Amino acid sequence: MAALTPHAHQAMFPLNNLAHYGMHGGSPFAVTMWMTRQGGRITDVLTYTDFGMVMAFLPSGDFGAAARVLAGREAVGIAGVQSWARGIEAAMNLTGPRALDQDEPQFLLDLPDLALPGGPGQIGPLADAPKAVIRDWMLDYQLTALGTLGDQADQRVTDSYATYLANASHVVLMQDDIPLAMTGFNAQIADMVQVGHVYTPPARRGRGHARRAVALHLAASGVRRATLFSANGAAARAYRATGFRQIGDWALILLRDKERLS
Repeated sequence: MAALTPHAHQAMFPLNNLAHYGMHGGSPFAVTMWMTRQGGRITDVLTYTDFGMVMAFLPSGDFGAAARVLAGREAVGIAGVQSWARGIEAAMNLTGPRALDQDEPQFLLDLPDLALPGGPGQIGPLADAPKAVIRDWMLDYQLTALGTLGDQADQRVTDSYATYLANASHVVLMQDDIPLAMTGFNAQIADMVQVGHVYTPPARRGRGHARRAVALHLAASGVRRATLFSANGAAARAYRATGFRQIGDWALILLRDKERLS
């Protein structure tokens, strides 16, 4: 969508879902979109996936209008620039328990600024890494990073693993036959990506494996820009060391169960 493209770093998920899944259903990631125009110019775009994820691009701050549009639908969460996501959260009056509710700094990288860190290992396709190990990593990520309930996490891992393989979106940093870390692109449009699912097993943390995996993956990607979110201070320092700069804050809210909006 042309209106969102200049703001791609704030609208990666809507643009990615629109490009890859469309607006005609058939996938939980397919989207419905509503637009606000002022003076013939599109100012706001509200996106809702068939699965119930709300993606906010609302510079006008008219959160009440967004909530009215969504009334009667079921939501599983909200993602977007912190002020927009929190504004629509309040307007929608979400009351259900949260699997995840956090604000994170958002970073942006222009690829000419990428600093490639030294260290062991090279990246390879996810399919070449030992499946059992990677599934264990992904399960830990679901449980600890995303707050997924135990009875749902295994199916999420199965679905995500299959998607990552099909899209060739994720890679693993390997030293000989030992996997050190993994990373991937959760969204991609034209020459920009959103980096996600960065994971190093606890026993190997603090050695720079994640930052090396991310940098190598970006260097090989051919894109011009990349964005990501940092879950903690250590990760933020690692991303800054590879050339990322903070541009704002992001919010991700995931409900434990779907909630009907009134």
